[in-house]
This record gives sequence, structure tokens and C-alpha cells, in this order.
Amino acid sequence: MILIHNARIVNEERISHGSVLVDGDSIADIFEGGVPQGVLDSADVVEADGAFLLPGVIDTHVHFRDPGFPDKADFSTESRAAVAGGVTSVLDMPNTKPLTITVQAWEDKMAMAAEKSYCNYGFYIGATNTNLEELKSADYTKICGVKLFLGSSTGGMLVDNQSLVERIFREVPALITVHAEDESIIRANSEHYKKLYGDEVPIECHPQVRSTEACYRASAFAVEMAKKCGARLHVAHVSTERELTLFNNKPASEKRITAETCPHYLYFCDLDYKRLGARIKCNPAIKALSDKKGLLGALSTNKIDTIATDHAPHLLSDKQGWLFNAASGMPSIQYSLVAMAELAEKGYVTMDKLVRMMCHNPAIIYGIKNRGFIRKGFKADLTILTRSKKTVVKPQYVLSKCGWSPYEEMEFSHSVELTMINGRVAYNAGAFHGQVAEPLEFKG
Repeated sequence: MILIHNARIVNEERISHGSVLVDGDSIADIFEGGVPQGVLDSADVVEADGAFLLPGVIDTHVHFRDPGFPDKADFSTESRAAVAGGVTSVLDMPNTKPLTITVQAWEDKMAMAAEKSYCNYGFYIGATNTNLEELKSADYTKICGVKLFLGSSTGGMLVDNQSLVERIFREVPALITVHAEDESIIRANSEHYKKLYGDEVPIECHPQVRSTEACYRASAFAVEMAKKCGARLHVAHVSTERELTLFNNKPASEKRITAETCPHYLYFCDLDYKRLGARIKCNPAIKALSDKKGLLGALSTNKIDTIATDHAPHLLSDKQGWLFNAASGMPSIQYSLVAMAELAEKGYVTMDKLVRMMCHNPAIIYGIKNRGFIRKGFKADLTILTRSKKTVVKPQYVLSKCGWSPYEEMEFSHSVELTMINGRVAYNAGAFHGQVAEPLEFKG
């Protein structure tokens, strides 16, 4: 048995002083205040020294690029980065090579992750214009949900047949997570800027090409379709203040339509393109300062349900050139928790609300069994977050294979001291302790 002793436990809307007893792969007991002497004598004690103890972070939106892009990333390198950042479970997107658009491709990825992953894992199956029957027959107690691209992005999985989109919403018995950008608007904007600049469209034009209107129109369409068909919908990477009007303030457990945003939309805006260029080029685009402020303000409401990274590594060599040449996406999973904790430090969000968005709500929305909370009988996925040592982001510390971070030279007031996965210490004070990951299970 392992006792995590003398922690500030952040769980289920409160912060309490206490200790957590782990037996095998599960949480055996939770003590507020003192711990029985018999437990202290019999357990291996991990002293938290008053640091925060959180449920392990569940990142429901990652691109680990495996299989198909071994130069950019693989499941081993990116899951190590996740664990070092306090992330204990990830849901990986289907735009790999080959695309995860069949159950067989999903099974192949599961077998790959079983060998490589340092954190718990689940995989989406992707929608295309031709695989509706495959989506309908999939087992959603094992597959986390369907990813539907309503705008083109990395991987070429755009679904642009509106009647088919309606059938997916109506007939597929799963949570549908959408990439919401209106393709017709993007194409028209692209042609406009190509006429202005030729082949040399500046990176700074990215938020005008992938505009607020493109995001709002597609998100509004997805919300309307979900309501019409009675589907469960999760809108990924909300990047604009205007989209927030589409969502309500109810708790996630009472919603069928939910929303995600990402740390980079909370840290950067269009003013940063001049300094960072394509390092912050992603889809949807990082937009105006007013959008950043609006999303920061929404953290104190229930309109944003989850914080996920959209972790999407590319080599810096792929990020060179003009707007339509430079790759979209950035690595971020290693620093997502400390970056969000910094926003809590600055008063944009409370720590208990942060845990709700990064741990509780992902488990609720995706129906992940026995994870996301510090509860007796739940899997012991736990993270110790401390203020005893700051996190300074430098390239030599980046564990993602691509070797860079958009947060370079930033300093965060917290650091991840320990990550426990399935009752075993997976990471402690900078050292990894083996692979202890499991596939995630879902309520379907």
C-alpha cells in the first residue's frame, strides 16, 4: 500500500487537507486530517508536504502522430511528455497514417499503444464521407467516440456532405466531437489572401483566413444538428468569444452539448504572430485579444466544460515558410497543467474549477469508467502539483520528439512532482518508473 500523506486534496468542488491510501491499482481510503497510526505503520508513505493532490489529468484531445509520422512524434515520446505534465490518460485523434476510420485500424492502434504508452489511452474513430456503417457498428464501450471534421485540417478527413452529417448525428450511438470550421468560408478567405499576396501570404493572416465567422458558423451548425437529432456533441478547441453564446451554464453532467478550449487560446492572441510566427499556427487559428479575454472570462463559468491541449507536434522545419506552407499544430501536453495552474494563480479560475475542467468533466462527458475523481474504488490516477519548484520551459527540457514548445522561456509557479497511474508511481521528481498504462473503458 502507498499513502500520499499531508496533501491539499483538490476534488469534487473543494480543497481539503488530508491523505489518500492506495492499495493495488485503486484508491482504498481518503483521510481528512489525521491518518490512523496503523495505516502510517503499514503503508509506504509519499510525503506531499502540503502540495496539491489532484486526480490525474485526462486530456481528451491529442495527436500523438502514431502510426505514420515517426519523425514528428510517437506514442512513447508523447506519452512520456504527458506523464511528466501530470496527465494520466489521453484520447488520441484519428488523423494518423493510416487514418483510424475502421475498427481494424483502431485495433491496430490499441495494440501499438499497449506496447508504447506510458499513460492510459483511448482512441477515436474518425468519420469520413464513406464509413457511416463502420461508425454505426463500432463498440463505444471501447472506442471513446467519433471525430467529425467540419473543416479541413491535418489528415484530410473533411466531411462535406450535409445529408451525411445529419445521418451521423442521428444514427451513430456515440459522443460526436467536432472540429468546427466552415470550409466554404475558409476557401473564400484563402482565395482572397492569395490574390492579395500570391504565394507569400504572411502567417499573421491565419486568423483572417480561418476566421471567427468560419468557426461560429460551423459550431452553430453542429449545435443545431445535435439538438435536431438528439445527439451528444462536444465542440473541440473553441477559439472565439462569439462561440461561447452557443453554450449554457449548466454542469457538464446535465448537458448533451459541451465545449472545450485549449491553453494556447488562453495564452496567445493575434498580436503574438509577429513574435512567434508559425510556432503558434494551429487550426482553428489563435485569434484576437478580445477572444483571448472572452475565453479567459469564461473559465469562471460552465460554458467551457473541458481544457484539452490539441497536442499536435511538428518539427520546426515543417513550421517554416508562408501561411499555406507552414504546418498547423504545436506540442503542449507537458506544460498544460502548470500553464493552467498559473492562470489559477492569477485569479482567472479557481483550482477546484480547474480540476473540474481537466479531470472530472472529461470523465463525465466521455463516460470514462472509474477515473477522473479521487473516490474510493476508483483507479489511483493521481498527480502531485507543488509550488516548491517553478517550471521554466526550455527546449532541452521538452520531452516531445519535436523538441520545442510555444511556451519557451515562460516561467510557471507550479511544477509536477509526482504522477501515479493505476496505483503505481510512473513519474517522480524528473524520473520515470516504467510503463503502467491501461486502455480506458467507457460507459458507451
